[in-house]
Amino acid sequence: MLFSFMKKILAFFILFISTGSFAEEYKSNFNVEEFNLAQNNGKLVVVHSWNKFCNTCSKQKPILEKAKKDFKDVIFMSFEQNKNKKIAELLKIDYWTTIAVYKHNKELFREIGLYKKKDIYNLIKKGI
Repeated sequence: MLFSFMKKILAFFILFISTGSFAEEYKSNFNVEEFNLAQNNGKLVVVHSWNKFCNTCSKQKPILEKAKKDFKDVIFMSFEQNKNKKIAELLKIDYWTTIAVYKHNKELFREIGLYKKKDIYNLIKKGI
């Protein structure tokens, strides 16, 4: 009985670790100076707020990586919500999984929890 219980705990622990493993590869690249420069130059900027253990964030990551290639004139930035609280405060982003679109020093759109390519791409296209 104890062995069965231990197997369940081990399985849960492995699953828990694997859902957050993408974050080791997905680094924050948000830079206030670059963000402001892009805004002043009229560039469209997409900002993604994520968390290391967020399953939805891990689904968003590969879509946004692909979007970087498909939307060459768009600047993509990201930050880890828990570690970059000053950025979260600056942009008034309170939740992981937030994707916000900015242009000309204005926030145009913001969505929380999008995880389908079609929906994320439509959000980006609204700003173009």
